[in-house]
Amino acid sequence: MRSLTGIILSASLLLAAFGAASLVSGQGFEPGTGLELDSSLYQSPEEERALRRQVEQLDEPLYSPFIERYLMDEIRSLRMELAQTQVRMTEQLTDRQLSTMDRAMSYTTDTVTYFFYLIAAASSVLIIAGWKSLRDIRLSVRKQAKSEIGQVIQQYEQRLADLEQDLAKTSHQIEVNADEIERTNEIHALWLRASQERSIPTRISIYDQILAIRPRDAEALTYKADAVLDLNEPQWAINLCQLALGADRDYAHAYYQLACAYAMMERTEEAIQSLHQAISLNESYLEEAQSEQVLQGILPQVTESS
Repeated sequence: MRSLTGIILSASLLLAAFGAASLVSGQGFEPGTGLELDSSLYQSPEEERALRRQVEQLDEPLYSPFIERYLMDEIRSLRMELAQTQVRMTEQLTDRQLSTMDRAMSYTTDTVTYFFYLIAAASSVLIIAGWKSLRDIRLSVRKQAKSEIGQVIQQYEQRLADLEQDLAKTSHQIEVNADEIERTNEIHALWLRASQERSIPTRISIYDQILAIRPRDAEALTYKADAVLDLNEPQWAINLCQLALGADRDYAHAYYQLACAYAMMERTEEAIQSLHQAISLNESYLEEAQSEQVLQGILPQVTESS
């Protein structure tokens, strides 16, 4: 007959062994940490089966009451040690977490402290550099703003002055152009009158009006010389042609009228030279000279030389 006490004792030993094994495997204890358990508590599956068969074959009580008491006390002390081990593990984990939090708080505090140190150093630099107060800053900003505004005002004043000068020059040029247009229109009207006038003195008067407007007009001087030649005044015509050539050295019609004037005064060499100069500038004067009565005497010589 199996003893109830022996069965209870065997079951208690098995439970203690399983609890120790689960505690070791669950908490991850490592050797050298001071939390190792005795290796005698571990049993293999074969040993456990042999123990069960031995217990089942018992026919009489294996232990006395004193031994049972001793074993029960041992199991109790083992459970208390396991509980203390759990408490120590919890304390160690808590200590590690608190240490980590302390380091984090220390790092945060140091960072904030260094930041305020940096602000204090920057403020000190500003004070040393001369920015001693908000009043100084305001005055400096105002002074700088006035300087910048003054420079901008000077730039715009210079631009306005340049613009006024340009406008004045443009206005003056417009006035000059308007006067020139007015004189040109007046001269054009006088030329129309001169082309329609049959009276030689009247034409000379019109040419004088043109010369009053443009004193060095080579064309007006030359046409006046032509009209003077019609009045049989060759010397006057020569003077007028010289004035026209003084205004324009390449004016061919002035050379032609000068040749006519020299021919009327029988100054043949000068007439030939003037006619040759006119033809060299404009060949059409050769045909015109063939119809001019006063140039018939020098025309053959001019033709041969050309």
